Amino acid sequence: MNELFYEILHRRRDVRAEFTGEPIDDAVLTRVLEAAHAAPSVGMSQPWDFVLVRDPGTREEFARHVHEERDVFAASLDGERAETFAKIKVEGIRESSLGIVVTYDEQRGAPAVLGRHAIADAGLYSVCLAIQNLWLAATAEGLGVGWVSFYREPALAKLLDIPDGIRPVAWLCVGPVTNLADVPDLERHGWRSRSPLASALHHERFTPRDEGSA
Repeated sequence: MNELFYEILHRRRDVRAEFTGEPIDDAVLTRVLEAAHAAPSVGMSQPWDFVLVRDPGTREEFARHVHEERDVFAASLDGERAETFAKIKVEGIRESSLGIVVTYDEQRGAPAVLGRHAIADAGLYSVCLAIQNLWLAATAEGLGVGWVSFYREPALAKLLDIPDGIRPVAWLCVGPVTNLADVPDLERHGWRSRSPLASALHHERFTPRDEGSA
């Protein structure tokens, strides 16, 4: 059983091009969302909400916005970096079965959120834990997940009628896939290689990291 858990951890991928577009069984989707909702949260605030987006028009509008932001980033690159980025697909908004937008409500459980008084971002970290739970559960169910980050929060909030004060933390593309790649896309395309654990491990005190040796 332990081996299966670690296999899922290492099999998880940020999916872009492998979505089939086939529907997700309702029972499977419920299990994945229940796993996300079971995540730990600061002060038991559970500051997340999940917006399920299936409408093709909404997805098309968001995809256009994402591609505009992709162009903004691409314009900041030069030479080899620009050539490498041009080969990388950054989203699967249209191809996936649905989008799941995960939001953060800072006022959930306020004003006395136990454990957040000294670390203001603890609530945001809680939302990220829910996203990770969702991602691992989806992987266990044979689904792919892709986190879209090329967007401006106000644009997505307006598109989905998200109230002021609630942050859209992630648009997750979710659905069945043809396969999960053995090697992460960014590593396969030569954008960046995964570093070993030893390069991030410290004992007793934080020691400066030598980027050149990673």
